[in-house]
Amino acid sequence: MEHNPLPTSPEDQVPGAILCRGPSTERGFYHDFFLGKDRCGTLVDLCQGPHLRHTGQIGGLKLLTAEYARRGFSEVKTPTLFSTKLWEQSGHWEHYREDMFALQPPGSDRPASSRSDHPTRLPTDTLALKPMNCPAHCLMFAHRPRSWRELPLRLADFGALHRAEASGGLGGLTRLRCFQQDDAHIFCAPDQLEAEIRGCLDFLRSVYAVLGFSFHLALSTRPSGFLGDPCLWDQAEQVLQRALEEFGEPWDLNSGHGAFYGPKIDVHLHDALGRPHQCGTIQLDFQLPLRFDLQFKGQARALERPVLIHRAVLGSVERLLGVLAESCGGKWPLWLSPFQVVVIPVRSDQEEYAREAQQSLQAAGLASDLDADSGLTLSRKVRRAQLAHYNFQFVVGQKEQSKRTVNIRTRDNRQLGEWALTDAVQRLVELQNARVPNAEEVF
Repeated sequence: MEHNPLPTSPEDQVPGAILCRGPSTERGFYHDFFLGKDRCGTLVDLCQGPHLRHTGQIGGLKLLTAEYARRGFSEVKTPTLFSTKLWEQSGHWEHYREDMFALQPPGSDRPASSRSDHPTRLPTDTLALKPMNCPAHCLMFAHRPRSWRELPLRLADFGALHRAEASGGLGGLTRLRCFQQDDAHIFCAPDQLEAEIRGCLDFLRSVYAVLGFSFHLALSTRPSGFLGDPCLWDQAEQVLQRALEEFGEPWDLNSGHGAFYGPKIDVHLHDALGRPHQCGTIQLDFQLPLRFDLQFKGQARALERPVLIHRAVLGSVERLLGVLAESCGGKWPLWLSPFQVVVIPVRSDQEEYAREAQQSLQAAGLASDLDADSGLTLSRKVRRAQLAHYNFQFVVGQKEQSKRTVNIRTRDNRQLGEWALTDAVQRLVELQNARVPNAEEVF
């Protein structure tokens, strides 16, 4: 089934909804529907909360940043706006300009739309929002002389990227015009290349195993509009193929679908509806080091050219979050959950102790809330916590207050009994740190 464009005529509308896109999947097909301002049944509006001050509070990103540091990556931050001269030098302006947002600073003497005799060029003072980080990382590599002792140099960047996606291609969290990517680039010597590719594949497998995802790999080879020498392309494709064969996971050949600057390994996940999503990627690039004249002094003191690896584990953080949300069905594992524990006092007399229990949870780094609504019965509070999918409920009454304990229930209404407050908090921390997928069952 082909992708369907957004319909505009009345006959394309079905009972209050507008039929949008709907490709087939291996187990059937699906359709997206546009409902205007109406809600869809029991759909949960994620914008109602919980809201996070920054994405570093998301458990998956904490896992990822720790893993990056352990594997020798340095986290860097690069600007959001660059002159279009940079994108011309990198080759993106020639191959990617239709997907970029261009603008001019205030006071510029020519409108951005004025292309005249040079349809592929913009005025020299034109800026563009970055759709990727690789040219900026090349500038960082080139800003001072480099030695072979510094290689491999691994730079990780979690900044926001902007891409002018067609309106018909946008979809929830899975395709956005502004998104965050766990983007990283590895500058290495040619003889380090295969070891670095193996490390990238191992990184993918270890993170996806924790998230509970199976994945499928595809080797995408030289497209029709490629840059550079075909011999370099052949060499790069052979390196990736050998790494895939050694990795031992099944993979497909995706002929002609590589990036314009090099071949790549794409990582595909399937959501709860069976829809495929391209998330992680490993891309080999011999072109940007040439275009930016990147060099390092080798062991023989001669100048050599590094090889560049583009790689991401999650890809778009928002896309992976969307896939995770559908896979979990709202029941997040403890270590990823924004609703880990709610403390429920039986009566207002226990509210002070309940607040103390909540503070103990927060001090241990656990996401906790207090339900001190005196207008609800205990059973109503418990039911409300279950519907909100809090992983655990700490119920405290007069007995628990006197003994400094908590009575623990799970979101599936399993009653785990009475625990000392300090022991219960410690056990939750252990389960969170171990990233177990079923903390409610093994508590």
